[in-house]
Amino acid sequence: MLASLQIALDKRKADGLLRQRRLLDSPQAEHIVANSKPYLSFCSNDYLGLANHPALIAAMQKAAGDSGVGSGASGLVTGHHRYHDDLEKQLAKFVNMPAALLFSAGYMANIGALGALVGRGDAIFADKLNHACLNDGSYYSLAEFNRFAHNDVAALENLLKASSARHKLIAVDAVFSMDGDIAPLAEYLTLCEKYDAYLYIDDAHGFGVLGEHGQGSLNHLKLKSPRIIMMATLGKAAGVAGSFVAGESVVIDYLIQTAKSYVYSTPAPPALSATLSASVSLIEQGDDLRTHLHSLINYFKDNLQCKRWQLMPSETSIQPLVVGDNLEALALSEYLQSLGILVPAIRPPTVPVGTARLRISLSAAHSLDDIKQLISAIQQAEQVL
Repeated sequence: MLASLQIALDKRKADGLLRQRRLLDSPQAEHIVANSKPYLSFCSNDYLGLANHPALIAAMQKAAGDSGVGSGASGLVTGHHRYHDDLEKQLAKFVNMPAALLFSAGYMANIGALGALVGRGDAIFADKLNHACLNDGSYYSLAEFNRFAHNDVAALENLLKASSARHKLIAVDAVFSMDGDIAPLAEYLTLCEKYDAYLYIDDAHGFGVLGEHGQGSLNHLKLKSPRIIMMATLGKAAGVAGSFVAGESVVIDYLIQTAKSYVYSTPAPPALSATLSASVSLIEQGDDLRTHLHSLINYFKDNLQCKRWQLMPSETSIQPLVVGDNLEALALSEYLQSLGILVPAIRPPTVPVGTARLRISLSAAHSLDDIKQLISAIQQAEQVL
Protein backbone atom coordinates (compact mmCIF):
# COMPACT_ATOMS: atom_id res chain seq x y z
CA MET A 1 0.00 0.00 0.00
CA LEU A 2 2.75 2.49 0.94
CA ALA A 3 4.51 1.92 -2.38
CA SER A 4 1.26 2.60 -4.25
CA LEU A 5 0.79 5.85 -2.35
CA GLN A 6 4.30 6.98 -3.27
CA ILE A 7 3.72 6.12 -6.95
CA ALA A 8 0.52 8.19 -6.91
CA LEU A 9 2.35 11.14 -5.33
CA ASP A 10 5.18 10.91 -7.87
CA LYS A 11 2.65 10.94 -10.71
CA ARG A 12 0.95 14.02 -9.26
CA LYS A 13 4.29 15.78 -9.18
CA ALA A 14 5.12 14.82 -12.77
CA ASP A 15 1.70 16.05 -13.94
CA GLY A 16 2.11 19.39 -12.14
CA LEU A 17 -0.68 18.51 -9.69
CA LEU A 18 1.24 18.16 -6.42
CA ARG A 19 0.04 20.65 -3.83
CA GLN A 20 2.18 22.05 -1.05
CA ARG A 21 1.36 23.95 2.11
CA ARG A 22 2.96 27.27 2.98
CA LEU A 23 3.88 27.99 6.59
CA LEU A 24 2.43 31.33 7.68
CA ASP A 25 4.23 33.31 10.39
CA SER A 26 2.02 36.40 10.39
CA PRO A 27 -1.64 37.30 10.70
CA GLN A 28 -3.76 36.83 7.60
CA ALA A 29 -3.44 40.13 5.70
CA GLU A 30 -2.51 41.64 2.37
CA HIS A 31 1.16 41.57 3.41
CA ILE A 32 2.18 38.30 5.03
CA VAL A 33 5.22 36.28 6.03
CA ALA A 34 5.14 32.78 4.53
CA ASN A 35 7.99 30.25 4.65
CA SER A 36 9.96 32.97 6.50
CA LYS A 37 9.72 35.44 3.57
CA PRO A 38 7.58 38.59 3.16
CA TYR A 39 4.99 38.59 0.38
CA LEU A 40 2.21 40.67 -1.09
CA SER A 41 -0.64 38.15 -1.00
CA PHE A 42 -3.50 37.64 -3.42
CA CYS A 43 -4.32 34.21 -1.98
CA SER A 44 -6.76 34.97 0.81
CA ASN A 45 -10.56 34.92 0.88
CA ASP A 46 -10.46 37.58 3.61
CA TYR A 47 -12.33 39.87 1.23
CA LEU A 48 -12.94 42.75 3.66
CA GLY A 49 -9.63 42.54 5.51
CA LEU A 50 -11.26 41.62 8.84
CA ALA A 51 -9.14 38.59 9.79
CA ASN A 52 -6.70 40.79 11.74
CA HIS A 53 -9.09 43.59 12.70
CA PRO A 54 -8.28 44.99 16.18
CA ALA A 55 -11.96 45.08 17.19
CA LEU A 56 -12.31 41.37 16.44
CA ILE A 57 -9.10 40.50 18.28
CA ALA A 58 -10.39 42.39 21.32
CA ALA A 59 -13.79 40.69 21.06
CA MET A 60 -12.18 37.24 21.00
CA GLN A 61 -9.91 38.01 23.93
CA LYS A 62 -12.81 39.24 26.06
CA ALA A 63 -15.13 36.39 25.06
CA ALA A 64 -12.46 33.76 25.81
CA GLY A 65 -12.18 35.20 29.30
CA ASP A 66 -15.96 35.06 29.73
CA SER A 67 -16.70 31.67 28.15
CA GLY A 68 -13.46 29.70 28.11
CA VAL A 69 -11.83 28.14 25.09
CA GLY A 70 -13.97 25.08 24.36
CA SER A 71 -17.62 24.11 23.97
CA GLY A 72 -17.20 20.81 25.77
CA ALA A 73 -20.17 18.89 24.37
CA SER A 74 -22.45 18.71 21.36
CA GLY A 75 -24.99 21.44 20.86
CA LEU A 76 -27.81 19.13 21.89
CA VAL A 77 -26.14 18.32 25.23
CA THR A 78 -24.50 21.36 26.90
CA GLY A 79 -22.47 22.82 24.02
CA HIS A 80 -24.97 25.46 22.84
CA HIS A 81 -23.75 28.65 24.51
CA ARG A 82 -25.51 32.00 24.72
CA TYR A 83 -22.90 33.37 22.30
CA HIS A 84 -23.86 30.69 19.73
CA ASP A 85 -27.55 31.45 20.17
CA ASP A 86 -27.11 35.21 19.89
CA LEU A 87 -25.08 34.83 16.70
CA GLU A 88 -27.65 32.54 15.07
CA LYS A 89 -30.38 35.11 15.72
CA GLN A 90 -28.15 37.95 14.49
CA LEU A 91 -27.26 36.11 11.26
CA ALA A 92 -30.88 35.21 10.52
CA LYS A 93 -31.90 38.85 10.89
CA PHE A 94 -28.94 40.06 8.84
CA VAL A 95 -29.73 37.85 5.83
CA ASN A 96 -33.48 38.40 6.23
CA MET A 97 -34.31 34.75 6.97
CA PRO A 98 -36.57 33.38 9.71
CA ALA A 99 -33.86 31.27 11.38
CA ALA A 100 -30.22 30.15 11.15
CA LEU A 101 -28.04 27.31 12.44
CA LEU A 102 -24.28 27.41 13.02
CA PHE A 103 -21.85 24.77 11.78
CA SER A 104 -18.11 24.57 12.38
CA ALA A 105 -17.23 24.82 8.65
CA GLY A 106 -18.90 25.27 5.28
CA TYR A 107 -18.05 21.69 4.37
CA MET A 108 -19.79 20.46 7.52
CA ALA A 109 -22.83 22.61 6.76
CA ASN A 110 -23.26 21.33 3.23
CA ILE A 111 -22.83 17.65 3.97
CA GLY A 112 -25.06 17.98 7.03
CA ALA A 113 -27.85 19.99 5.43
CA LEU A 114 -27.99 18.13 2.12
CA GLY A 115 -27.69 14.79 3.88
CA ALA A 116 -30.66 15.66 6.08
CA LEU A 117 -32.98 17.44 3.67
CA VAL A 118 -33.10 14.84 0.90
CA GLY A 119 -32.53 11.10 0.61
CA ARG A 120 -33.47 7.99 -1.33
CA GLY A 121 -36.37 8.72 -3.68
CA ASP A 122 -35.43 12.41 -3.89
CA ALA A 123 -33.26 14.22 -6.45
CA ILE A 124 -30.57 16.88 -6.35
CA PHE A 125 -29.78 19.04 -9.40
CA ALA A 126 -26.29 20.52 -9.31
CA ASP A 127 -24.14 22.79 -11.46
CA LYS A 128 -21.10 20.94 -12.82
CA LEU A 129 -18.80 23.62 -11.39
CA ASN A 130 -20.19 23.42 -7.86
CA HIS A 131 -17.69 23.34 -5.01
CA ALA A 132 -16.58 19.89 -3.86
CA CYS A 133 -18.49 20.13 -0.57
CA LEU A 134 -21.81 20.54 -2.42
CA ASN A 135 -20.98 17.46 -4.48
CA ASP A 136 -19.97 15.47 -1.41
CA GLY A 137 -23.12 16.54 0.43
CA SER A 138 -25.15 15.39 -2.56
CA TYR A 139 -23.44 11.98 -2.64
CA TYR A 140 -23.81 11.64 1.12
CA SER A 141 -27.56 12.28 0.91
CA LEU A 142 -28.11 9.14 -1.24
CA ALA A 143 -30.54 11.16 -3.38
CA GLU A 144 -30.41 10.82 -7.18
CA PHE A 145 -27.64 13.18 -8.27
CA ASN A 146 -28.15 15.09 -11.53
CA ARG A 147 -25.58 17.54 -12.90
CA PHE A 148 -26.11 20.20 -15.56
CA ALA A 149 -23.73 22.35 -17.58
CA HIS A 150 -22.50 25.50 -15.87
CA ASN A 151 -25.28 28.10 -15.48
CA ASP A 152 -27.37 26.30 -18.13
CA VAL A 153 -30.95 27.11 -17.16
CA ALA A 154 -32.47 25.20 -20.11
CA ALA A 155 -30.53 22.03 -19.28
CA LEU A 156 -31.66 22.28 -15.67
CA GLU A 157 -35.29 22.66 -16.72
CA ASN A 158 -35.07 19.55 -18.89
CA LEU A 159 -33.80 17.56 -15.93
CA LEU A 160 -36.51 18.88 -13.63
CA LYS A 161 -39.20 18.20 -16.21
CA ALA A 162 -38.08 14.59 -16.60
CA SER A 163 -37.79 13.92 -12.87
CA SER A 164 -40.39 11.97 -10.93
CA ALA A 165 -38.55 12.37 -7.62
CA ARG A 166 -40.55 12.84 -4.44
CA HIS A 167 -38.58 15.97 -3.46
CA LYS A 168 -36.42 18.07 -5.80
CA LEU A 169 -33.56 20.28 -4.63
CA ILE A 170 -31.43 22.55 -6.83
CA ALA A 171 -28.02 22.97 -5.16
CA VAL A 172 -25.63 25.60 -6.53
CA ASP A 173 -22.90 28.02 -5.62
CA ALA A 174 -24.09 31.61 -5.68
CA VAL A 175 -20.62 32.90 -6.58
CA PHE A 176 -18.41 30.24 -8.12
CA SER A 177 -15.14 29.93 -6.25
CA MET A 178 -12.87 29.34 -9.26
CA ASP A 179 -14.67 31.40 -11.94
CA GLY A 180 -15.97 34.29 -9.86
CA ASP A 181 -19.27 34.51 -11.75
CA ILE A 182 -22.74 34.66 -10.20
CA ALA A 183 -25.31 31.91 -10.77
CA PRO A 184 -28.66 32.81 -12.44
CA LEU A 185 -30.50 32.36 -9.16
CA ALA A 186 -33.62 34.26 -10.22
CA GLU A 187 -34.15 31.85 -13.11
CA TYR A 188 -33.55 28.89 -10.81
CA LEU A 189 -36.14 30.16 -8.35
CA THR A 190 -38.65 30.46 -11.20
CA LEU A 191 -37.99 26.80 -12.04
CA CYS A 192 -38.46 25.87 -8.39
CA GLU A 193 -41.90 27.42 -8.41
CA LYS A 194 -42.76 25.76 -11.72
CA TYR A 195 -41.58 22.25 -10.78
CA ASP A 196 -42.18 22.28 -7.01
CA ALA A 197 -38.48 22.28 -6.15
CA TYR A 198 -36.36 24.00 -3.53
CA LEU A 199 -33.20 26.08 -4.02
CA TYR A 200 -30.14 25.49 -1.82
CA ILE A 201 -27.43 28.08 -2.40
CA ASP A 202 -23.86 28.19 -1.12
CA ASP A 203 -23.06 31.88 -0.69
CA ALA A 204 -19.54 31.42 0.64
CA HIS A 205 -18.09 34.06 -1.68
CA GLY A 206 -21.04 36.47 -1.78
CA PHE A 207 -21.79 36.90 1.91
CA GLY A 208 -20.24 40.12 3.23
CA VAL A 209 -19.27 41.33 -0.25
CA LEU A 210 -22.44 41.50 -2.34
CA GLY A 211 -25.81 43.06 -1.60
CA GLU A 212 -26.89 45.95 0.57
CA HIS A 213 -24.55 46.21 3.57
CA GLY A 214 -22.97 42.91 2.50
CA GLN A 215 -26.07 40.78 3.07
CA GLY A 216 -25.07 38.50 0.21
CA SER A 217 -26.11 37.26 -3.21
CA LEU A 218 -29.82 36.89 -2.45
CA ASN A 219 -30.05 40.53 -1.44
CA HIS A 220 -27.86 41.51 -4.41
CA LEU A 221 -30.36 39.84 -6.75
CA LYS A 222 -33.42 40.93 -4.70
CA LEU A 223 -34.58 37.34 -4.12
CA LYS A 224 -36.69 36.11 -1.24
CA SER A 225 -38.80 32.95 -1.05
CA PRO A 226 -39.68 30.21 1.44
CA ARG A 227 -38.27 27.83 -1.19
CA ILE A 228 -34.73 29.17 -0.61
CA ILE A 229 -32.24 27.67 1.84
CA MET A 230 -28.85 29.39 2.02
CA MET A 231 -25.46 28.54 3.46
CA ALA A 232 -22.63 31.01 3.97
CA THR A 233 -19.17 30.62 5.43
CA LEU A 234 -17.78 32.82 8.18
CA GLY A 235 -14.07 32.35 7.47
CA LYS A 236 -13.97 34.44 4.30
CA ALA A 237 -15.44 37.96 4.27
CA ALA A 238 -16.38 37.60 7.95
CA GLY A 239 -12.71 36.98 8.73
CA VAL A 240 -13.11 34.33 11.46
CA ALA A 241 -14.32 30.72 11.05
CA GLY A 242 -17.41 28.56 10.74
CA SER A 243 -20.59 28.71 8.68
CA PHE A 244 -24.35 28.85 8.95
CA VAL A 245 -27.45 27.61 7.17
CA ALA A 246 -30.49 29.91 7.07
CA GLY A 247 -34.05 29.32 5.93
CA GLU A 248 -37.60 28.80 7.15
CA SER A 249 -37.91 27.98 10.84
CA VAL A 250 -39.17 24.46 10.08
CA VAL A 251 -36.04 23.79 7.99
CA ILE A 252 -33.69 24.90 10.78
CA ASP A 253 -35.66 23.01 13.44
CA TYR A 254 -35.43 19.89 11.28
CA LEU A 255 -31.68 20.29 10.75
CA ILE A 256 -31.10 20.62 14.49
CA GLN A 257 -32.66 17.17 14.87
CA THR A 258 -31.28 15.41 11.80
CA ALA A 259 -28.12 17.04 10.34
CA LYS A 260 -25.48 14.55 11.49
CA SER A 261 -22.56 16.97 11.15
CA TYR A 262 -24.40 19.20 13.64
CA VAL A 263 -25.88 16.59 15.97
CA TYR A 264 -22.65 14.62 16.41
CA SER A 265 -20.13 17.49 16.52
CA THR A 266 -18.89 19.71 19.31
CA PRO A 267 -19.61 23.32 18.34
CA ALA A 268 -16.83 25.79 17.71
CA PRO A 269 -15.71 27.63 20.87
CA PRO A 270 -18.26 30.22 22.10
CA ALA A 271 -15.58 32.91 21.85
CA LEU A 272 -15.58 32.49 18.07
CA SER A 273 -19.31 33.21 17.97
CA ALA A 274 -18.88 36.33 20.07
CA THR A 275 -16.12 37.44 17.70
CA LEU A 276 -18.37 36.74 14.72
CA SER A 277 -21.14 38.84 16.23
CA ALA A 278 -18.68 41.74 16.21
CA SER A 279 -17.68 40.82 12.66
CA VAL A 280 -21.27 40.87 11.38
CA SER A 281 -21.62 44.36 12.83
CA LEU A 282 -18.47 45.45 10.99
CA ILE A 283 -19.78 43.90 7.77
CA GLU A 284 -23.07 45.74 8.13
CA GLN A 285 -21.20 49.01 8.65
CA GLY A 286 -18.62 48.25 5.96
CA ASP A 287 -20.02 50.01 2.89
CA ASP A 288 -16.78 52.01 2.54
CA LEU A 289 -14.79 48.76 2.50
CA ARG A 290 -17.01 47.31 -0.22
CA THR A 291 -16.81 50.53 -2.26
CA HIS A 292 -13.01 50.43 -2.09
CA LEU A 293 -12.95 46.73 -2.96
CA HIS A 294 -15.14 47.18 -6.04
CA SER A 295 -12.99 50.10 -7.19
CA LEU A 296 -9.95 47.80 -7.01
CA ILE A 297 -11.80 45.08 -8.94
CA ASN A 298 -12.73 47.54 -11.68
CA TYR A 299 -9.21 48.96 -11.89
CA PHE A 300 -7.68 45.50 -12.20
CA LYS A 301 -10.11 44.42 -14.92
CA ASP A 302 -9.66 47.65 -16.86
CA ASN A 303 -5.87 47.73 -16.75
CA LEU A 304 -4.59 44.14 -17.00
CA GLN A 305 -3.63 43.53 -20.62
CA CYS A 306 -2.61 39.95 -21.47
CA LYS A 307 -2.08 38.30 -24.84
CA ARG A 308 -1.19 34.74 -23.78
CA TRP A 309 -3.52 34.34 -20.81
CA GLN A 310 -7.21 35.11 -20.44
CA LEU A 311 -8.84 36.99 -17.57
CA MET A 312 -12.28 35.47 -17.10
CA PRO A 313 -15.34 37.75 -16.84
CA SER A 314 -16.03 38.31 -13.14
CA GLU A 315 -17.48 41.22 -11.20
CA THR A 316 -16.46 39.73 -7.85
CA SER A 317 -13.33 39.57 -5.70
CA ILE A 318 -12.33 36.36 -7.50
CA GLN A 319 -10.43 37.20 -10.67
CA PRO A 320 -9.33 34.02 -12.50
CA LEU A 321 -6.49 34.27 -15.02
CA VAL A 322 -6.70 31.16 -17.20
CA VAL A 323 -3.32 29.84 -18.33
CA GLY A 324 -4.36 26.39 -19.57
CA ASP A 325 -1.38 24.10 -19.01
CA ASN A 326 -0.72 22.89 -15.46
CA LEU A 327 3.04 23.36 -15.56
CA GLU A 328 2.77 26.79 -17.17
CA ALA A 329 0.33 27.91 -14.47
CA LEU A 330 2.79 26.68 -11.84
CA ALA A 331 5.64 28.49 -13.59
CA LEU A 332 3.68 31.74 -13.63
CA SER A 333 2.81 31.41 -9.94
CA GLU A 334 6.45 30.67 -9.09
CA TYR A 335 7.68 33.62 -11.16
CA LEU A 336 5.36 35.99 -9.31
CA GLN A 337 6.55 34.45 -6.05
CA SER A 338 10.13 35.30 -7.05
CA LEU A 339 8.96 38.92 -7.27
CA GLY A 340 7.46 38.77 -3.78
CA ILE A 341 3.84 38.21 -4.86
CA LEU A 342 1.77 35.18 -3.88
CA VAL A 343 -1.00 34.03 -6.24
CA PRO A 344 -2.07 30.37 -6.15
CA ALA A 345 -2.01 28.16 -9.23
CA ILE A 346 -5.26 26.19 -9.40
CA ARG A 347 -5.17 22.91 -11.35
CA PRO A 348 -7.41 19.89 -11.95
CA PRO A 349 -9.39 18.36 -10.37
CA THR A 350 -10.34 21.68 -8.75
CA VAL A 351 -10.89 23.12 -12.25
CA PRO A 352 -11.53 21.30 -15.56
CA VAL A 353 -8.57 19.80 -17.43
CA GLY A 354 -6.94 22.36 -19.70
CA THR A 355 -8.08 25.37 -17.64
CA ALA A 356 -5.32 25.63 -15.02
CA ARG A 357 -5.26 29.19 -13.76
CA LEU A 358 -4.15 31.74 -11.25
CA ARG A 359 -6.95 32.48 -8.79
CA ILE A 360 -6.42 36.13 -7.91
CA SER A 361 -8.28 37.16 -4.76
CA LEU A 362 -8.71 40.88 -4.20
CA SER A 363 -9.42 42.33 -0.76
CA ALA A 364 -10.48 45.67 0.66
CA ALA A 365 -7.20 45.49 2.58
CA HIS A 366 -5.27 45.93 -0.69
CA SER A 367 -4.24 49.37 -1.86
CA LEU A 368 -4.31 50.66 -5.41
CA ASP A 369 -0.50 50.44 -5.43
CA ASP A 370 -0.78 46.73 -4.57
CA ILE A 371 -3.00 46.18 -7.61
CA LYS A 372 -0.65 48.15 -9.84
CA GLN A 373 2.27 46.02 -8.61
CA LEU A 374 0.37 42.82 -9.44
CA ILE A 375 -0.57 44.03 -12.93
CA SER A 376 3.02 45.02 -13.67
CA ALA A 377 4.34 41.65 -12.46
CA ILE A 378 1.88 39.63 -14.57
CA GLN A 379 2.69 41.62 -17.69
CA GLN A 380 6.40 41.23 -17.02
CA ALA A 381 5.93 37.48 -16.60
CA GLU A 382 4.21 37.28 -19.98
CA GLN A 383 7.38 38.62 -21.59
CA VAL A 384 9.76 36.36 -19.63
CA LEU A 385 8.10 32.94 -19.46
